[in-house]
Amino acid sequence: MPEIGRLDRKQVASLTGLALMARQSGQWRGKSFIQGGRKIVRDALYMPALVAMRHNPDLKAKYQALIKAGKPPKVALTALMRKLIELANALIKADRNWVKRGGLIKTDTPSSM
Repeated sequence: MPEIGRLDRKQVASLTGLALMARQSGQWRGKSFIQGGRKIVRDALYMPALVAMRHNPDLKAKYQALIKAGKPPKVALTALMRKLIELANALIKADRNWVKRGGLIKTDTPSSM
């Protein structure tokens, strides 16, 4: 996705098809859904979101909060997919690398061989 890093978070979510579309007319309100955008990017985000749900403490907490709030698992997983693409966009825009929260990077440990 060549535009990543140059868009705001709503634009990047819309471009990947992870922005919610509300189906409503007048007083009638239907369910929101995702559509459009780049399906290949959406498909590529599914497995990383699944892994993040299980192994990343921050995203795991977000997933569990959504489930506790009554969201279906697929909806919560889609929210994580959007979070991942927004995070990637923000990191590229700020020219930063991912840093694990609370993680210590040890560079002065001798290698044992």
